[in-house]
Amino acid sequence: MDRPTGAGFLDLARATADLEPPYAVIDLGALRANAADLVRRGGGKPIRVASKSVRCRSILRSVLEMPGFKGILAYTLPEALWLAEEFDDVVVAYPTADRDALKQLAGDPVRAARVTLMIDSVAHLDYIEAAVGPALDAGAVRICIDLDASLELLGGKVHLGAYRSPIREAAAAVELATAVQARRGFRLVGLMAYEGQIAGVGDNAPGSVVRRTMVRAMQRTSRAELATRRAAIVSAVREVAPLEFVNGGGTGSLETTSAEDAITETAAGSGLYGPALFDTYRSFQPRPAAFFVLSVVRRPGPGIATVLGGGWIASGAAGKDRLPTPAWPTGLALTDAEGAGEVQTPLTGSAADGLSIGSRVWFRHTKAGELCEHVDALHLVEGSTIIDTVPTYRGEGRPFL
Repeated sequence: MDRPTGAGFLDLARATADLEPPYAVIDLGALRANAADLVRRGGGKPIRVASKSVRCRSILRSVLEMPGFKGILAYTLPEALWLAEEFDDVVVAYPTADRDALKQLAGDPVRAARVTLMIDSVAHLDYIEAAVGPALDAGAVRICIDLDASLELLGGKVHLGAYRSPIREAAAAVELATAVQARRGFRLVGLMAYEGQIAGVGDNAPGSVVRRTMVRAMQRTSRAELATRRAAIVSAVREVAPLEFVNGGGTGSLETTSAEDAITETAAGSGLYGPALFDTYRSFQPRPAAFFVLSVVRRPGPGIATVLGGGWIASGAAGKDRLPTPAWPTGLALTDAEGAGEVQTPLTGSAADGLSIGSRVWFRHTKAGELCEHVDALHLVEGSTIIDTVPTYRGEGRPFL
């Protein structure tokens, strides 16, 4: 992995020396390199930018201006409605139960033409109709069906992957597609299947060799099973509706997902920032591009320095792999007893005694966009200069989740 060297961190530190922690920094050179690598790995198919992993309109704009990226994969309908004021192709990756937002969508032909809703059951259609009323214009609401991309073994007794859609087989997909097309206010335009057990699980995590071997075997099996099943579903649904897109994959699976003939586009966002989660992948090595900076406020004793704050924990099953990683100075580590705390985080290691009150420590978040829920702005650095300071969603007063 092309990590920032000491000199690279010194440049970033010089650029931001006048800022008061906590603050977040984006290394623009690393971000552009990561974007180019995503496009290379995508094999020529367009990449829809996953906004939950970015959470900054300025960066969404800049990435969508790059060749190889097209459209946004949003995470809530209110977010999609906001983004659709500017962007003309926004797919909501998850079903919604927001009645007010549904009414706004149905009452605005421009945004309705730009936003696609996600469903995985007839119950979603019923809910949307109940929220907006029966007088929808023909085909006014664009619909994408979410497919279950998880791996099931032993007749479904073993489930590997995210619990998302109940739609696994072609027959169920065709039944739901037919129901969409039969309702006057809806139009089926896409299919989506996210293989989180491949795209979101590192195959080279430290620790048990047995676990790494099992993860790799699971992913090989899942890739083969899903490619066959997804192709059958897409072929069958195309007999019902002329699909505009078939979306799949994520940052961790771009090569294999884009290689499937049934796929017309992939999705990625986390790989732009290169969070610590991707340190455990073999197939690609993004450059760390996003950091947050905290101040040392205590020296409790020899070999320990304590920073203010730090409990910026990533979502997912609770564990040490959800904690932020001290990145610079090198030679710092969280303690087992306290980890990353809400208001203070003690750090140990060889670099601790070199820190004094007011020293800055640079951290990497385990995931991507969640970092932006802790700061109002991102400072964009080129070399040793702040090129721009741009608001995050939070900075624009838009904390959607």
